[in-house]
Amino acid sequence: MKRAAPEQRRMLAITCVLTALGMVVLNTAIANVALPSIAVSLGIPPGMSVWVITAYQMALLMALLPCAALGESLGYRRVFVLGVMVFTAATMLCSLASLPWLLAARFVQGLGGAAVMALGVALLRSVVAPEQLGAAIGWNAMAVALSSAAGPAIGAVVLSVTTWPWLFALQLPLGVFVLLTTRSLPDNQGTASRVDLLSMALNVGMFGTLVFTVDVFIDRPILAGALLAVSGLQLVALVKREMPKKAPLIPIDLLRSRSFSLSVMASVLCFAGQAAALVALPFYLLRNLEQSALMTGLYMVPWPLSVAIAAPFSRRLADRYSAGLICFSGGLLLAVGLGATSLWPLRDAAYLLIPFTMLCGLGFSLFNAANNRNLFLSAPIERSGAAGGMQGTARLLGQTAGAVIMSLIFILAATAAAPRIGFGLGAFWLYSRRY
Repeated sequence: MKRAAPEQRRMLAITCVLTALGMVVLNTAIANVALPSIAVSLGIPPGMSVWVITAYQMALLMALLPCAALGESLGYRRVFVLGVMVFTAATMLCSLASLPWLLAARFVQGLGGAAVMALGVALLRSVVAPEQLGAAIGWNAMAVALSSAAGPAIGAVVLSVTTWPWLFALQLPLGVFVLLTTRSLPDNQGTASRVDLLSMALNVGMFGTLVFTVDVFIDRPILAGALLAVSGLQLVALVKREMPKKAPLIPIDLLRSRSFSLSVMASVLCFAGQAAALVALPFYLLRNLEQSALMTGLYMVPWPLSVAIAAPFSRRLADRYSAGLICFSGGLLLAVGLGATSLWPLRDAAYLLIPFTMLCGLGFSLFNAANNRNLFLSAPIERSGAAGGMQGTARLLGQTAGAVIMSLIFILAATAAAPRIGFGLGAFWLYSRRY
């Protein structure tokens, strides 16, 4: 077979990575839409169906940093391909209409997805020239945003004509395409450094315990406190064990860099604010603005769609101007959009929500492009896997924190007021931050 020219091979490699990242994000968005159908089909309460999401997120959190470490040790391509294979095989199992099988398959999907999320940008960085890193991050943001926007629409269409197992079965062609194109990826050999299994076990236990803490936080606060203490002890043991290492599992060496650590903290806080707003938004549309389920879904599309549209513009700005300036500007736009959503009387003019959420999407796109570029440039290229793992971990921790904050607001405040409080809190949080 004729070998592809270098430029064709590079474009195919970029397409492979972006398709894999989009596949992982699309899988999450589609699963969210399917929860009510899964609950009815399997005869389980809605609270139990949420574990379809929780099992996946737990596996992601537990496996992101170990996958990053394995990528640096064994080679990015090798671990990435293994992750895609695991993810695709688990997607086939998700089609089996049994709750234990579904939860197990979703957990395994998360393990495979963690390799894709941890090593995707590292592979892009090894494909493109250094001056194109901002562009690569912009492509990554566009793929993620388009998948997030398409997920609810695809899920709604599929569920209108068939049953929920087809939502997972229809994702298989994407997995097959990615596997067929992985030969275009650069085959770096890795450092062949020894993998510390005990450290990985501590990492798995720490994040697994943390997820259970979040799950029982509201109903069983004493147990949640005990679990949080156990998670904290495992973190202390892990840091102590990894501290002397040149390339630690938790990238302590990278976190010593002020620029890198600020990017990680900013990412956690920004994703927390966005997650709280996105949890509040459907409740606000359904209950406060009295929109139908269809209109609620349509009103939620402009946010991720504007992130995708703004991605090329955002990455060019990130390449030309300081990360601090772009992050501040993006955070300010996001805060203004959330503040307007919270304070503006929208009952008789729900359509005004569209420019507000698009402003949020533009602000998030600006922030994310500049912050991620700064995060990866703060890490040596041989530690790109660790940087990617830390980036994914920060994103998931922020999303989890935002969801928990919104859950507490729903408990403490009146149902009608809770979404607007969430928007306002997110706006204040983002506006008061210093980048």
